[in-house]
Amino acid sequence: MSPEARLEAMGLTLPEVPTPVATYVPFRRDGATVYLSGQGPRRPEGGYHVGKVGAGVTVEAAYGHARQTALQLLAVARLTAGGDLSRVEIVKVFGMVNAAPDFADHPKVINGCSDLFVEVLGERGRHARSAVGMGSLPNGMTVEIEAVIRIVEPA
Repeated sequence: MSPEARLEAMGLTLPEVPTPVATYVPFRRDGATVYLSGQGPRRPEGGYHVGKVGAGVTVEAAYGHARQTALQLLAVARLTAGGDLSRVEIVKVFGMVNAAPDFADHPKVINGCSDLFVEVLGERGRHARSAVGMGSLPNGMTVEIEAVIRIVEPA
């Protein structure tokens, strides 16, 4: 089953790739390697999911925010792969959690992103990863995630 068919079976659609609001681009390609800029959990009505995980935002809610962010990263990845997610392999994920000072479950939050990548891309979704806590994130968003991917040639 193709990644696009998996998304459809899961009832998920990829969002539009947002236009950057500052002096950067959504991705930078170097040969087969593509660096995806950090994404945050956008609300359908606009803005971001905001707050501190461990102080008003639960791990479960933040897991969902990381999952939403993964969809946004997949939208950018699909763009870089000529519209074909079957050509995308996730290499590295760097997940940042807007966390209360005593919060320690950062990996449980970023699992939302990692789990979705594997559900959609199968083995090509497995990746190296860092999950860290931050004192704050832009716009107060709960998570920000960036990724390094590789574009593989069609079989």
